[in-house]
Amino acid sequence: MHNGQIKATPVVGLVGNPNSGKSSLFNVLTGLRQRIGNFPGVTVEKKAGMLRLPGLPTVELVDFPGAYSCYPTSLDERLVVQELTNPAGDLFPDAIVYVADITKLDKHLLLFTQLRDLDLPMILVLNMADLMENNGLTVDIPRLSKELGVPVLPVSSREHRGITELKTAITDLLRAPDAFRPRLPFYEPGASARDVLGELRRELPARNDYHALLLTHHAPWLKHIPEPTRHKVQTARVRHGFHSLRAQVEETMDRYNTFEPIVKSSVRHAGDTASHSDRIDNIVTHPVFGPVIFIVLMLLLFQALFAWASVPMDLIELTFGTLGETIRATLSAGWFTDLLVDGIIAGLGGVLVFVPQIAILFFFIAILEEVGYLARAAYMFDSLMQHFGLNGRSVVALISGHACAIPAIMSTRTIANWKERLLTILVTPLTSCSARIPVYVILISFAVPQVTYLNGWVGLQGLAFAGLYFLGIAGAMLSALAFKYLLRTPDRSFLMLELPDYRTPVWRNVTTTVWQKSKTFVLEAGKIILLISIVLWAASTYGPSDDMAAAEAQVMEQAGARELSEEQAADLLASERLEASYAGHLGKFIEPVIRPLGYDWKIGIALLTSFAAREVFVGTMATIYSVGSSDDEFRIRERMAEERNPVTGEPVYNRATSWSLLIFYVFAMMCMSTLAVTKRETNSWKWPIVQFTFMTVIAYVGAMVVYQLLA
Repeated sequence: MHNGQIKATPVVGLVGNPNSGKSSLFNVLTGLRQRIGNFPGVTVEKKAGMLRLPGLPTVELVDFPGAYSCYPTSLDERLVVQELTNPAGDLFPDAIVYVADITKLDKHLLLFTQLRDLDLPMILVLNMADLMENNGLTVDIPRLSKELGVPVLPVSSREHRGITELKTAITDLLRAPDAFRPRLPFYEPGASARDVLGELRRELPARNDYHALLLTHHAPWLKHIPEPTRHKVQTARVRHGFHSLRAQVEETMDRYNTFEPIVKSSVRHAGDTASHSDRIDNIVTHPVFGPVIFIVLMLLLFQALFAWASVPMDLIELTFGTLGETIRATLSAGWFTDLLVDGIIAGLGGVLVFVPQIAILFFFIAILEEVGYLARAAYMFDSLMQHFGLNGRSVVALISGHACAIPAIMSTRTIANWKERLLTILVTPLTSCSARIPVYVILISFAVPQVTYLNGWVGLQGLAFAGLYFLGIAGAMLSALAFKYLLRTPDRSFLMLELPDYRTPVWRNVTTTVWQKSKTFVLEAGKIILLISIVLWAASTYGPSDDMAAAEAQVMEQAGARELSEEQAADLLASERLEASYAGHLGKFIEPVIRPLGYDWKIGIALLTSFAAREVFVGTMATIYSVGSSDDEFRIRERMAEERNPVTGEPVYNRATSWSLLIFYVFAMMCMSTLAVTKRETNSWKWPIVQFTFMTVIAYVGAMVVYQLLA
């Protein structure tokens, strides 16, 4: 909003502390009208959504990362300060909806008062109003609104209470941003700060004195401060003896002294507000029962991945099989039909069939986060993590890594100690992400018999699946321990974490998370798979003309000599043409390196393509094995089971080879996107190279040992 005019697309920022329920409110206001990306120039995730209000253009609602104050201790908090102190930026909000937990208002108002002193139009949302009665809370809303100088609204994003009133308040604020003004600032700068500001006020692009003060504090890293101005700020700070850290502490204390009496006079507590959560924590975070509960929860998760997903997986396989058969029967035979059926549909079908398991994984992780369990896991394992050179917050990254390593690595910004953060980044990809699910599911069916116990509640395959996940966690912890002694630093950190009260999950948030994460997974994987499937189909179908001609001549000769049927001759021709193709030549070239692991040249092709993304393995096998004469090319598990060693006649995917592949995929770094994020987060190519090298070596040696023992 500029010069009193409403912009074509007004921006409203959702701001608040972590665990304030800000993201839940964002989901309620925007529904599925959301876009997930990154903030410009950084790897911090940006969530934006469309909000439609009567009489206004479509509003862009931006969910800013959680922050405690305008004096950041993490990259996420830095981004909040960066955007909210830059009025010329594209994401500078025309209004702010500040979200605070109504049960912890005295802890959530520090950032609020700082933003209010920046003279930003604001609404204070007292979220989780549904807990007021349970916790014996009464709030004098008119008094609080008058004292703070902003509209104050009690809202329950869980029960959708107060949402209509909030939309009305946002509309009114965008139309009349000057309606509420504080009578006095919440904080007056001290003598040394006033001296510095007296010299710099005209130099800094600030809307008021407090804005100028924040620019003075953060000029060394704020991107919108020109280099000459940074130099002037530094010179003025030295000249006037301005100590930034000391000034920050003094300001924080002064602000608490100002707003705490307001909260005490407006909010009344009756009874113990945390007794319910404390009673649960006595069991959930118990030194003995806590880890047992954690392991049981993980085992239940992995059993559910197998038990619940079988029916939808069969339906997806049937759908793609029918689609391929229909297209082949409808279109005339030729290269285009083969490309469409054998390349594109077979490749995509081989991955989309595993979407049910991916959705179940995200479903469970979203529930654990909603109820407040992930924060307890961080608290519970902090002392254990310290022994391995990690931090309690590393647990959150390691658990999140089971969904996807990319956001898990990005979540390490909350770890203040650089060494602990680096170690967490390096070892997080060892936790088995959702991209490994397709590989695990298909190979476990060859490595482990389908035996169940306790009336089908416990199965060997499900236990093997869980075992692979725990093996990945063990590999991550031991790798971190090794790096702890290789990378020596004197620093040590301590965990500072606010444990949210236990709450029942907001199912709208859970379903929104599952939908968005699954959609992103499919779309991102789909781009890679589609490209690789087309390239693989071409490389598997075509080859050097002399070699292809020789293969056809050899088949014709053998077919006549061995009196093969038409179907047998077609199968033999497909096999010989694949071996003579460009893909066959590439596979043969790397076969000597992977032969000690029990792999043939076809598996070698899948390994190479998997370095783009792990989930491509199954799509690659679907493409390679569908380049043949069989009509049943979409049931990839059956096709792989039918594959035989041409020399021995034994199944290619026997127990030894399958376990070798499983171990390789547990440890190998097969995700270019993860390497790119590691580079961005560490600002160096050194650490992605270290990460790729040590994971590949562990994967190769581990797979070779397993194969040699089982073969």
